This record gives sequence, structure tokens and C-alpha cells, in this order.
Amino acid sequence: MNKYRLLLSKIYRFFFPIDEVTKYRKMGERIGENCNFQSDVIIDYSHYWLIEIGSNVTLAPRVHVLAHDASTKRELGYTKLGYTKIADDVFIGAGSIILPGITIGKGSIIGAGSVVTKNFPKEVVVAGNPAKIICTVEDYYKKIKSKMHQENCFDESYTLRKNVSESKKQNMIDVIEKYGCAFVE
Repeated sequence: MNKYRLLLSKIYRFFFPIDEVTKYRKMGERIGENCNFQSDVIIDYSHYWLIEIGSNVTLAPRVHVLAHDASTKRELGYTKLGYTKIADDVFIGAGSIILPGITIGKGSIIGAGSVVTKNFPKEVVVAGNPAKIICTVEDYYKKIKSKMHQENCFDESYTLRKNVSESKKQNMIDVIEKYGCAFVE
């Protein structure tokens, strides 16, 4: 009977996929509005009530958000716990790990692959292992905007959603080689 239910569950999820935010909300996670969790995000389900995620938060693929540290279990007989909070308007890059008991301030950006081991204030860009403040969000956007030119900004016809032609792919490669980067809507 259990194998039958498991099979039906897999078939149902295949035809009626559930997005990551909905999945975690159904588990009881406290997640604000307008959030985007991409593939393979892991939120510590064993202590989910110790995690709070604000509104307008993006978690890129393979982000881990933790509320427990079991490294103490064998020696001390207890697992260390912490309250983890991600404020509104935060972006966390692919493959980042947010350790237990961390608070990330409103409007901050966490660079891909970062290991966040301490709290960060609002509106900062952090990256690295361990993560460190790189600059303010305002300075980051100024720097990026200065690299934008009419020639290296592409419309959405250059995304996979629009079945990009080979000539557009080559055009984008040529532009990136010329300018060092490009931008797409």
C-alpha cells in the first residue's frame, strides 16, 4: 500500500508540480510574500520554526538555510540551535549557506557560494567563505550601471524562454568578449 501511495505521489507531483515557496509554507515555514525559491533550496526542516524569511526574498539554486548545528551532538549530547532571520528584499546567490543564528539585514545581497557565519546589516553586498562585506548595495548598483551600454543590454528574446537562435547566442558571446559582461531583461 505504501509503495502505491508513493508512486501516486510522484505521478501527481510530475503533472502538478508545486513551487518551492508553497512546499515550505505547507510545512509551516514563516515566509513573507512575493518570494522566489529556485531549485534545490534547502531550508532546515528539522527546526523550521527557528527560521524567518521576509518578503521579496530570492534564494537562488542550492541555497541552504540552517537553524541547527549537529557538530556538538556527539561530544556534548546536544545539538546547537539558533534563530535564523532573513529580512525583506534580500537576494542570496546560488550555493550559499546561511548558518544557524544568523540575521541578514533588509535589502542585502549575498554573493554566490558564500558561507554566512555572522550577522550583516541592511543594504550591504557580502561574499566569500567566510562571507565579508564587499560594499554597500548602492555602490554595487552604481558600479554595475556604469558597465551597462546600449550594445551590451539585451531584451528577453535572448533568454531560454524565447528559444534563442544561434545568431543571437553568438552575438551575445561577441558582446561579452568585447565588454566583459552583458545584461538581459
